[in-house]
Amino acid sequence: MQLTELFLSNYRNYDQLALSFSADLICFIGSNAQGKTNILESIFLSCTGRSHRTPRDRELIQWGKEEALIRTKVNKQIGASEIAIGLSISDKKNILINQSPAVRMGELMGHLNSVMFSPEDLKLVREGPQERRRFMDMELSQVKPKYFYYLQQYNRVLNQRNRLLKDISYKPSLMNTLPVWDKQLAEAGSYIIMQRRLFCDALQTIAEEIHSHITHGSEKLSVVYKSSIPLKKESSQDEIQADFLSELEGKHVDDTERGNTSRGCHRDDIVFQINGVDVRTFGSQGQKRTTVLSLKLSELEFMAQETGEYPLLLLDDAMSELDPSRQKMIMKYIDKVQTFITLTDLDQFPALKGKSRQVYQINSGKALLIES
Repeated sequence: MQLTELFLSNYRNYDQLALSFSADLICFIGSNAQGKTNILESIFLSCTGRSHRTPRDRELIQWGKEEALIRTKVNKQIGASEIAIGLSISDKKNILINQSPAVRMGELMGHLNSVMFSPEDLKLVREGPQERRRFMDMELSQVKPKYFYYLQQYNRVLNQRNRLLKDISYKPSLMNTLPVWDKQLAEAGSYIIMQRRLFCDALQTIAEEIHSHITHGSEKLSVVYKSSIPLKKESSQDEIQADFLSELEGKHVDDTERGNTSRGCHRDDIVFQINGVDVRTFGSQGQKRTTVLSLKLSELEFMAQETGEYPLLLLDDAMSELDPSRQKMIMKYIDKVQTFITLTDLDQFPALKGKSRQVYQINSGKALLIES
């Protein structure tokens, strides 16, 4: 997979930007707050339809402007694609794929895939379950558009069920309609749980090997999927659905009193362990950084296995936190995938010297090609 063109209009601090990429390594260098991260964000947006930094599209539109445009061109094994995403302050997001309107966001998934690695990724092991659910959802949505569809369906049904639970306290007769929402939630949720479990199993296999290599065999990384629905090791999707439905039915009284749904995919989590110990609670800062690096590199391999080609690798100020041995692991993957990296200067990552690359100097929303 190779990104060949990027065009931005009224995006963040860019009035207009048109870049062409002919190398496998593209470096954006410059001082802080010049717009380097904005470029990587726009590429990630083209992959997933959303920013990795904010859920509010209006923040992506340049101050004082009504609309913004992001357009990318990508070459894949199956051919070339063009993706255009229009953002508006007053209207919903507009997506064109090969100049044809996308009716649903899910149609975007899979046309351009990427893995983003930045210092903020430490949230994955430091913060709450929401970060880890987002990690699973972003990864699976890119390689399985069907997953994205079921996730949207699940969230819609969950919101409707929660509203009903609140209304029941005022009108108890509505309890009779609750089984309808239980069934729909279990149908969508069973698929999500099945895919998340398979993802974590695959990630475990890949990440264990990578982490062992980084730590010279001294640490074993485990990726343990935790669902609020009791799972048997080899449960089929139909069995998961039946167990899901049983859990919902058993919590009718509790859920009505609470006014929300206490069981389901929205309560899932992942536990990362090193040598059997929870990294989030007991891991050192170095172990947490190494865990995140192992997971991000594992994402690349997982996506390659699922799609038959590697995604883009987006490295946003990621090198400053890594020692030389961990930088060396990153270099192994830079040689495999098209990589976009932000740096304050090229000396920040000495291993890049001698690599075939394009280098852009970024200054106040302007990009100047200084090496190709």
